[in-house]
Amino acid sequence: MIHVQLAPGYKRAAPGGLGQGTLFLVQAGAAALAAVFVLLRGSRTNFAAAAVVGFSSLAAVILYRYVQVPALGPLPSMYEPVWYTAKTITAVAEAAAGALAVTVYALQHKTRPGSRPAARGRRRGASTT
Repeated sequence: MIHVQLAPGYKRAAPGGLGQGTLFLVQAGAAALAAVFVLLRGSRTNFAAAAVVGFSSLAAVILYRYVQVPALGPLPSMYEPVWYTAKTITAVAEAAAGALAVTVYALQHKTRPGSRPAARGRRRGASTT
């Protein structure tokens, strides 16, 4: 969890308030919670939540890399116009997690009871010979 490792360095910018370091810890907690839910009970809802966490984190990384968003209420301005190794690894991991969660979500829909491809198109009681 790279966000947990990076949080202390960003925490120094806003030691007593809601800063980027705190947001990194919140994001890491949300990712860990989504992972636990997926591992304990891999329901479609849990995979959807994991996709939201992954893609929203990726969107934030990309947004704050390319757009200088001003502080919004308690959220600080987190503009950081550089790519460095840890940030790149995080972005790739978030994209992979989101894509994997969406893929499993879609596959679970196809394998739900009553949605078997062989059962479609046949009328009840129709002969298969």
